[in-house]
Amino acid sequence: MRIFILLWICTYSARLAAQSQPAFTPATERLKGYEQRKTLSANSIAGGIPFRNIGPTVMSGRVTDVDVSPNDPSIFYVTFASGGLWKTENSGNTFTPLFENQSVMTTGDVAVNWDKNIIWLGTGECNASRSSYSGNGIYKSTDEGKSWTHLGLEETHHIGRIILHPTDPNTVWVAAVGHLYSPNKERGIYKTTDGGKTWKQTLFVDENTGAIDLVTDPDNPNMLYAAFWDKTRRAWQFTGAGKGTGIYRSGDGGETWELLTTPTSGFPTGKGAGRIGLTAVRDGSKSVLFAIIDNQNSKPKAANEAVVSNDLTKDKLRSMTRELFLQLDKKVLARFLKEYGFPEKYKAETVLEMVKNDKIKHTALLEYLEDANNDLFETDVIGAEVYRSDDMGKTWKKTHEGSIDGLFFTYGYYFSQIRAIDAQNIYVLGTRIAKSSDGGKTWVSLNKENVHWDHHALWINPKRIGHLINGNDGGINISYDDGKNWFKCNSPAVGQFYAVNVDMADNYNVYGGLQDNGVWTGAHTSEMNTDWQDTGHNPYKSLLGGDGMQIMIDPRDNNMVYTGYQFGNYYRINKATGAAKEIKPTHELGERPLRWNWQSPIWLSVFNSDVLYFGANKLYRSMSNGNHWTAISGDLTNGGKKGNVPYGTLTTVHESPMRFGLIYTGSDDGLLHVTKDGGVSWKNISAGLPQDLWVSRIQASAHQEGTVYATLNGYRWDDFNAYIYVSENYGETWKSIRSNLPAEPINVVREDPKNANLLYVGTDHGLYVSLDKGLIFNQFTQGLPAVAVHDLVIHPRDNEMLVGTHGRSLYIADVAHLQALKPEILTKSLHPFSIVTQKQGRNWGRQSDKLSEPNEPKVKIPIYCKTAGKVTFTVRNDKFMLKRFDAMAVKGLNYVDYDLTIKEDMQKNYESYLVENQKDKSDRKIEVKKADNGKIYLQKGKFMVDMEKDGQKEAAELVIE
Repeated sequence: MRIFILLWICTYSARLAAQSQPAFTPATERLKGYEQRKTLSANSIAGGIPFRNIGPTVMSGRVTDVDVSPNDPSIFYVTFASGGLWKTENSGNTFTPLFENQSVMTTGDVAVNWDKNIIWLGTGECNASRSSYSGNGIYKSTDEGKSWTHLGLEETHHIGRIILHPTDPNTVWVAAVGHLYSPNKERGIYKTTDGGKTWKQTLFVDENTGAIDLVTDPDNPNMLYAAFWDKTRRAWQFTGAGKGTGIYRSGDGGETWELLTTPTSGFPTGKGAGRIGLTAVRDGSKSVLFAIIDNQNSKPKAANEAVVSNDLTKDKLRSMTRELFLQLDKKVLARFLKEYGFPEKYKAETVLEMVKNDKIKHTALLEYLEDANNDLFETDVIGAEVYRSDDMGKTWKKTHEGSIDGLFFTYGYYFSQIRAIDAQNIYVLGTRIAKSSDGGKTWVSLNKENVHWDHHALWINPKRIGHLINGNDGGINISYDDGKNWFKCNSPAVGQFYAVNVDMADNYNVYGGLQDNGVWTGAHTSEMNTDWQDTGHNPYKSLLGGDGMQIMIDPRDNNMVYTGYQFGNYYRINKATGAAKEIKPTHELGERPLRWNWQSPIWLSVFNSDVLYFGANKLYRSMSNGNHWTAISGDLTNGGKKGNVPYGTLTTVHESPMRFGLIYTGSDDGLLHVTKDGGVSWKNISAGLPQDLWVSRIQASAHQEGTVYATLNGYRWDDFNAYIYVSENYGETWKSIRSNLPAEPINVVREDPKNANLLYVGTDHGLYVSLDKGLIFNQFTQGLPAVAVHDLVIHPRDNEMLVGTHGRSLYIADVAHLQALKPEILTKSLHPFSIVTQKQGRNWGRQSDKLSEPNEPKVKIPIYCKTAGKVTFTVRNDKFMLKRFDAMAVKGLNYVDYDLTIKEDMQKNYESYLVENQKDKSDRKIEVKKADNGKIYLQKGKFMVDMEKDGQKEAAELVIE
């Protein structure tokens, strides 16, 4: 019996372990998914639909690294967290993307051999943020980014640093951070001596400790220093420090290593040792090593104050007894309640009476303020410290008194970068960029009015003191006066959108919430150029700061917008006046605080625009535009978990567009619920689905009441499979419709508002569509990079798709022809669609002057082809042929360009035809002249465009007004 109990305990413990840490997706499976994606691209019916990037660009996105030419600093490369690699050759005025169609787009570090023109790219952002995507190793280009070779290290996931040997192009060292959400052995220091053909792991600490930074001695490239970071991240907890953290040194080119940061070295060690950054410089005849650490140990506490008449703080309240609390001066308590934004009903007298009568404990005031957003900044950890070593890392001394306050606030998943010119001039990167000119004793902030917060990359020009190139959460800034003044270089569209929406204005507006950069809106016709710098009117306007989240727009008045930032801090904004009213529901004093997801979901009812739904760990409904809230459910999650990240929260809410009160919810811990009566009763509909996964989206059908689609996302377990399901009975039973989708986490599913068979799916690597409710998926590829798609919306009137990407801003495409692809069309070899009526331009083919390019119009002829091949087009009037041309079509939808010209030898016939058919039968002569570019263009009238493919003939009318 005892043996049986022991076996049962072991088995149960193994089950718990398996449940708490599911298996991650091996890199081999992810690479198979990439090959599958390429096959889908080659055979996609939707591959010919053109996408247009509409920005925005002004706010940019998170930079991870820069590498600058030592001979010409107007040339440099920039890596973005999820936007790929870009290059500029004009000091950041414009950039060219170089890495956007590989198996991943997330980049952590770039290192360039400028003499040999070899680019080394480490994929996987080295930060540990909520959307720090996993890479799959090292890539190399020998043709300035035109082509890439994958060099392995697939299982490293996140690359902290790449170091190139200064004289041997075949020797390279890599600092690999490793998996973000799962333990693994493929982290640490790697070395190649054959240009990346083979790699050797030369330093491994443990399965949760990876290499985050790596530097060489200024005089000896075989003397290396590596910073290791002990961290674990789960959906509910981030631990950014641990005993594995430390600095190692190698004196033989990285073959062997020794730990430098021992308990007697003078450098912080132990469970509070957080992320470390390194730099090494010359100081006279010796080299000096500097390190910055995010010290996660708590600051020393001051002695508790017995006097209660002074101002009340959280710390005092935390250590205060009930008796001392009841002795508080009412004015002191009133100031505390006002400072922390308690509702007006909680006056000092009321609170004291509640505590006195034991209705609440006095510590309920602290519990009421357990807000995840405040916890990001109200930390009691030491934070940023800079240390110096003059003996090759054996001993360390802190360069300053105390800590560098105001540099680190978070739980340690960012920052800890340090750069130096010499031993006196040192720069550190955190929420701000700061500099010391006295060896680290004192520090000043270099953040100015047009410099974004949160800094990750810095290059210092060794040939021109004061010339800095800085990469932060808002793109690239350049200074030539050591940070006194900066200018932005934000032409790339690299915004990280979480959510998008549209309004119903005639020239409709798009809205989006971005990581790091708030909420913005602009017309869907916006074009990204520099004209706005002349007019002062950027096409996009900011609505709100913080990390921008979901947006709903009142269809009766698009000036009324509901949106917010992280952890449920939402507002009702009047665009016309700029007024913003906070609408976040609150719990009662004495109750446990609500749990709000980083991306808290909202939904505006299509039946009544006064009705708004809002998800915390329970669902709230307002019948008054967010002025008053009522909880219409209990906890719709598994109840949360203890940790420093809110967990057990709602992530998605959708009310059926077919029935008021039919509402679905999904949570971050894998639960789905439905109510058919507006929240009176709820049913858990998670049975039959994978458990413990993030419910990324739930979508109730607009065509069949009982049909609902759900997507689950395993990203936070390093599970990169695709999970998508459909139910036709309100969630009673589910069926997987993953079909031919590659192994890519799914972020969103949308049903087309007009064609019930069309499903759109956005994943971490692109956008897909099914024409048959999920039996087969096709990929969108024309103009759309392989970037994460977090959200999408189909405009119900204009039939355009707006795509919110997490790394390349917004894209737009016309999906009217996709909506029209009914089964009877799909069986045809060739099918034309209507050609948009053209307005005749008097300036077609003309040049305004000899320095200008001629205006050359074109019209797109939309066709569907069952198979790829040649299509012959003939443009004619009712008498004769005017022009014939061929075009190679792909399988599916095609948009063939026609330049509206006729054959030169048809000029006289066309003139005669126009004279014969003119309404005014006067003797007025009609001349069809060549334009400035030597081409002859069609005049106004009606024309036929005949087309033929594989023996099938079709025709479409072309009208020029």
